[in-house]
Amino acid sequence: MSGARYARVAPDRSGQSVFDYEIPEHLIEKVGIGSRVRVPVRTRLVLATVVELMDVTEVEGVKPIAEVLSEKRLFNPVLIELGRWVASYYCCPLHVALRAILPQVVRNAEVKEKRLLFARLAGKPDAAELERITKRAPKQAFVIEFLTGHSEAVAVTEVMKECGVTRATLDGMRERGLIALDRQAVQRDPYGEEIFLHAPQLEMNEEQLAAFEHIAAAVREPGTHRPILLHGVTGSGKTELYLRAMDLALSMGKTAIVLVPEISLTPQTVERFKSRFAKLQGEVAVLHSHLSDGERHDEWHKINNGAARIVIGARSAVFAPLERLGLIVVDEEHENSYKQEDAPRYHARDVAVYRAHIEGCAIVLGSATPSLESYNNALTGKYELLELKRRVDERQLPRMQIIDLRREASRGPGANILSETLCKAIKERLSKKEQSILFLNRRGFSTSLICSNCGYVCECPNCSVALTFHRAANRLNCHICGHTAVVPSKCPKCADPRIKYSGAGTEKVEELVAAFFPEAVVKRLDADAVTRKDSLRETLHAFRTGKIDILVGTQMIAKGLHFPNVTLVGIVNADLGLHMPDFRAGERTFQLLTQVAGRAGRGEVTGDVFVQTYTPFHPAIQFARHHDFPGFWEEEVQFRQATKFPPFWHVVLITLRSAAETHAAFSADTLARRVREAHEAGRLPPETVIGNPAPAPMAKSHGQYRFHLMIRAQRITRLSKGLAEIFEKLPFPEEVLVSVDVDAYQLL
Repeated sequence: MSGARYARVAPDRSGQSVFDYEIPEHLIEKVGIGSRVRVPVRTRLVLATVVELMDVTEVEGVKPIAEVLSEKRLFNPVLIELGRWVASYYCCPLHVALRAILPQVVRNAEVKEKRLLFARLAGKPDAAELERITKRAPKQAFVIEFLTGHSEAVAVTEVMKECGVTRATLDGMRERGLIALDRQAVQRDPYGEEIFLHAPQLEMNEEQLAAFEHIAAAVREPGTHRPILLHGVTGSGKTELYLRAMDLALSMGKTAIVLVPEISLTPQTVERFKSRFAKLQGEVAVLHSHLSDGERHDEWHKINNGAARIVIGARSAVFAPLERLGLIVVDEEHENSYKQEDAPRYHARDVAVYRAHIEGCAIVLGSATPSLESYNNALTGKYELLELKRRVDERQLPRMQIIDLRREASRGPGANILSETLCKAIKERLSKKEQSILFLNRRGFSTSLICSNCGYVCECPNCSVALTFHRAANRLNCHICGHTAVVPSKCPKCADPRIKYSGAGTEKVEELVAAFFPEAVVKRLDADAVTRKDSLRETLHAFRTGKIDILVGTQMIAKGLHFPNVTLVGIVNADLGLHMPDFRAGERTFQLLTQVAGRAGRGEVTGDVFVQTYTPFHPAIQFARHHDFPGFWEEEVQFRQATKFPPFWHVVLITLRSAAETHAAFSADTLARRVREAHEAGRLPPETVIGNPAPAPMAKSHGQYRFHLMIRAQRITRLSKGLAEIFEKLPFPEEVLVSVDVDAYQLL
């Protein structure tokens, strides 16, 4: 350590502040940047992180650090610097940024390492002694033989199972000095029971080889290359490029991070990476939200201790404490799930780009439908653009057919869910023993319950949304706050029994498909169907092995899946996200249609995609039909430029929430006034556009009224700094919660 006399620390809960503390003589050699410590704050001890070491301090009467939690640093200097940038850019306190970097199970030391009892031979008995033991106690002799065949200690549970002995037998053997029993730390590996066979490299085409040369140069010459945007159509072999680049980084003694959207982090995705690096099984760590606390604890410490060289994970994996980082890959870089919706509201792609900058390592952003922000960065020279325009093995992109649902209304019940054209296509696939995927990004059976007499809609009492009917549970559910209610037999308002279900979710689609095609095996895959830890893995395995003919699902089946026998993808309703009050609605629809379509025709047979819509001539749908990203870009950027939205301007969305509507409204008005005053005083960028405070599109959520204030500017760093100064000086009532979302992705 440095031998410094003072430390600047960020307590885990301290508003915007950092504090100076004296380092006691006996702790000087143990305290470093990134150390976790306990420090006195008023009358109690709190957890904190050391962010800076100093020889002198200007603060008088500083208190001493009370305790160092571990001599092993939990933050390295790069992550401290990254935390400072996140706090500055996303306008949040430093301790909030550091909280995102260090998982809670590690930060609070709530979970300890798992220790199991292991058995080993205390000494090898000679032949005569072994013969005596065999005659007197044959089971003990069997244990000795079993342990002799193992060079390392064996878990007691395994010894008992394999040798058919009890714990009492093993205790007796220990007392006689035949074996030793010791407790050892064991790794809680979420994929420990699976066997991954080595998968060899795939042959690359000319496009892939040319792209790989650029990526390899960036890995070999760190710090001299710009971030790389890999724009490749679905099925063009982007993953093979990632794998080869990772292999190159590892061969140079470096490490790699692969970010995958949470929704795409399926068992199939993990298997693909783990199989390529099967010989390094123990050196691959996986981080995502479905890990248990114990698994997350062990995977993180495996990385921090240097045992892992590859990290695969969702957005939080961008903070993995790897040393000697040589490569960061952000797959499906356009995905909304890379944006954190709670403070700090960071975007993992942008954090990854900044981390690559301070680490001096290569970074590859890959997508078939790049975000307009990344594509604009490539066109303006901030990123290097590499393109893959053909699928591997010259496979054809799927044919996309648009079905106008306005013409289907006369066919009767269910026609607006499964059109005649789509039904015929599914039947044809079934006759050929080919598989189909039906996509609808809405869970449940019916999206609302409406009274035919008075028009009453069953709404959530906590949120400004209709309750969704789930037939399997026979309940009405709110998909925002989780509120549930009994399904009424008559209208709660006028008592009319003619209350009917409206709209369709995946449950209803599954029921209709099963009724229309009784010969088919139909399965649904959404958040409601994945109730157990292994449900997703089991369903995907059954689909891959041909035990399921038709898979109905939400975004869970839209990305990251490779099933060669899928030749049909049906998009039940392409309009769901198209008419939302959000400037990104068209972009999201184009991306989703293209990504879902990419699940078809990944084998020898060309795939077909059927898109059902009430707005068949919308540009997002038409450009997706022709797989024309450049055309969509040209159309969309004109609107973005004219309205001063990303990628040309930054959007900051401030949300004020309160159980009292008047309190939230008053606070929003006060904040807007202060922002305008700061703008007039020159403390914000001169081009700043300040909107008027107004109720959010979803005016109520989780029992709180919500008001929005939208601010736009071209220079986000100066805007974030100015807003931080405003918040530091402007106190809000305790009952009003304020959140700041820089580069907002969710405007509801």
